Amino acid sequence: MAKTVSPPLTLADRLAAPVQRFLAIEAASTILLLLASAIALAWANSPWHESYESLWSNSIGVSAGGWAFQLSLGHVVNDGAMALFFFVVGMEIKHELVHGELSSRERAMLPVFGALGGMIVPAGIYLLFHGSTPAVSGWGIPMATDIAFAVAALAALGPRVPAGLKVFLLALAIVDDLGAVMVIAIFYTHALSLPALVAAAAGLGLIYGMNRAGVRSYFAYWVVGISVWAATYASGIHATIAGVLLGFLTPASRLDPADTLVARARRQAEELFGLLERGSAAEERGRVARELSVVARGVLSPLESLTSALHGWVAFVVMPVFAFANAGVRIEASGLADPLTRHVTFAVALGLLVGKPLGITLLAWLAVRLRLAVLPRGVGWSSILGAGVLAGIGFTMALFITALAFEDAALVAASKVGILGASIVAAILGLAWLSRSLPAPEPRRADRS
Repeated sequence: MAKTVSPPLTLADRLAAPVQRFLAIEAASTILLLLASAIALAWANSPWHESYESLWSNSIGVSAGGWAFQLSLGHVVNDGAMALFFFVVGMEIKHELVHGELSSRERAMLPVFGALGGMIVPAGIYLLFHGSTPAVSGWGIPMATDIAFAVAALAALGPRVPAGLKVFLLALAIVDDLGAVMVIAIFYTHALSLPALVAAAAGLGLIYGMNRAGVRSYFAYWVVGISVWAATYASGIHATIAGVLLGFLTPASRLDPADTLVARARRQAEELFGLLERGSAAEERGRVARELSVVARGVLSPLESLTSALHGWVAFVVMPVFAFANAGVRIEASGLADPLTRHVTFAVALGLLVGKPLGITLLAWLAVRLRLAVLPRGVGWSSILGAGVLAGIGFTMALFITALAFEDAALVAASKVGILGASIVAAILGLAWLSRSLPAPEPRRADRS
């Protein structure tokens, strides 16, 4: 039987492959996120809730002589592990700006306008309730979309979802993340240490200089990157901002020209083939094979290589651990009896459930009306509204901003209740709306023998 030869990949296929891999990882990781959140909620509302709360207050760190660096386990997750999450976010944003949906004005305007509306309107709704209350600092909570959950919810509709709608939601969530990062850096930063800030800036400058000089050692970059994180943490700016900036500095193009890589690969492959023919020692063959693998890695840019290597770790380890550490809110009737906390819950939920779809749809419509953008092929306004409802799934970033916005435990708990409740309702409503507005799946034809 003759083998079926697959047609060569087209340019569109090659450009779509990274997006497809991204969507697949985000959708798969949602199962772990849900499981981690459910365990945290159950534990926090069980008779053993004190052990959950004390777990994250345990301190870990290092010391040498009179110097010590100590963090609670909760801060290790929120300030340390989440810096890796934001590093990947920074690289994803840069990829979209250089190669993806945000690389040209025509393609970028629709998700950019949509994300802008999806940030302004929810924040405005929250401020209507709390503009003059002690809870005013929570206005940034309903602004952010959780990429993993929103993408996973959309993926549940399968092949009915047009490719343009998937890309729109993904680009929208990435712009949304960029907006959330800017809000964190500008509005949730308090006292600044100028010497530490200068040290962080110097570290970033050193990494830029290493890039320009062609330094290839990832170990060197990790050492300087960790130093930048530590200086940023000491400066008063939230340490995760260092992750975003380091992601932006990651080169998005190959370090070697294509013809150089081809010549090196051919030379190493020929040498390895000769060693195999002569039956040379395993040590010699291993050396050449390692050199060939280095050449193979050079085919990818550092941004592509690091995103591929870290995305799985972030999706399947960092984000579930973050959810486990932050989703464990103790729900008590007495907490919702206080008008302030009750209004925080309501304002956060309303911002996500109403503000998100309203803001996204209105500003996307305005961009099209002003002829600054066009709707993706096969996507109507009903689908844009459905995607806007799914964007109301706040979760990861909303929980993260909650931890920055409030110090009062009652306000933190009230915000988390609003986030979790609104995210569940947004997922259900968004899927219900899109299942009615998208074309029905084609019935499968029975195979005839």
